[in-house]
Amino acid sequence: MPLERIKEKLEKDIKEIDEKGIVKRNENIIVKIIKCDGVKGNRYVLKGEENKEYIRMNSNSYLALGLNEDVKKSEEEAIKNFGVGPGAVRFISGTYSYHKELEERVAKFHNREDSIIFSSAYSCVLGTLYALINEDTIVISDELNHNCIINAVRLAKPKEKDIYKHLNIKECEEKIVGFIGKGKRVLIITDGIFSMRGDYAPLDKLSELTKKYNNEFEEGIILIADDSHGVGIFGDTGRGVEEYTKSRVDILIGTLGKAFGVNGGYATTDKVLIDYLREKAPLYIYTNPITPGEAAAAIKSIDIIDSEIGKGMIKYVRDLAKKFREGIKLFNLETIESDHPIVPLILRDTLKTKELVKFLKENGVLATGLNFPIVPRGEDTIRFQITYEHTEYDINYVLNLIKDFMKK
Repeated sequence: MPLERIKEKLEKDIKEIDEKGIVKRNENIIVKIIKCDGVKGNRYVLKGEENKEYIRMNSNSYLALGLNEDVKKSEEEAIKNFGVGPGAVRFISGTYSYHKELEERVAKFHNREDSIIFSSAYSCVLGTLYALINEDTIVISDELNHNCIINAVRLAKPKEKDIYKHLNIKECEEKIVGFIGKGKRVLIITDGIFSMRGDYAPLDKLSELTKKYNNEFEEGIILIADDSHGVGIFGDTGRGVEEYTKSRVDILIGTLGKAFGVNGGYATTDKVLIDYLREKAPLYIYTNPITPGEAAAAIKSIDIIDSEIGKGMIKYVRDLAKKFREGIKLFNLETIESDHPIVPLILRDTLKTKELVKFLKENGVLATGLNFPIVPRGEDTIRFQITYEHTEYDINYVLNLIKDFMKK
């Protein structure tokens, strides 16, 4: 059989992954959500464990809008009108009124001229960077940027690329100065919120650097931020790290699949850049868009966040995250200061991290342990994510479990 030889090699690779303890394919299968009104938050039931309920502490759906009744009704109405699928890529036959309305709503939410919707934030990053990087482009990137940025730069093959130490503005400036005269265009690329840590990029300081050195390059310096974990939940009104740092980047990339609770990704900026991406970004041109139903649901989610109710939801999650973060610090355990609902528990011990994740699951809590290469060596972490589904009871319950484990 033609596959036999490669299967032998792949089986060896899989075995090596298993031995390192970095398996990702053994996914929990959720079969039921139990909505809880009152003291406890929502509970999740997994396949094969139908008699057990779990608190989910590893969800990106920070405002639980995927379960919001108004959001669901919006999607259902769009499905009634247009069905469940887009039919084709957009330039052939796949654009519906909801797609255009969503792009207008995203642009308005972020106070930009226009936006472009992709099937995911990952494909948005790949498509956007691939289209903007050419043989005269220099890329400067934070060392802890997300995998999508790393792969996008690899695929695009810029003239030069370099990495600055995490959040190190001085080193970023040194990189810019070192590239003067070596390329026409510079892209400075960073995460907004760093997904494994919950800390944020100093977009205000990075923006100052672009203005300082812009005229040193024929086609200028472009600052791009992928704020997928920030938009919708960070800042008082959910405008993300831009709002929090009182700044503005040249191209903002976000997702509809985290705080907005739906699916898809987007880039928002000046209209001429969006027009260019519609012509040049392969993952937009040749990939189906999100469904009309998803687009309608996302519009409703943005409307909710962009309201007084939304502000209250964001504050509720921020207050719960603060309570959880303070609880971890009371145990003399290591975390990272931030107002974001990602609360990392940094144990710096692979075995202890695995044992605590196992202990939590045994006691009805789903949490994700992270080790190398997802995080740097020696920074083994459990990433807890606080969401609108949680209650004070839930937070206290999980903190008490951590306390009990550490006593051992």
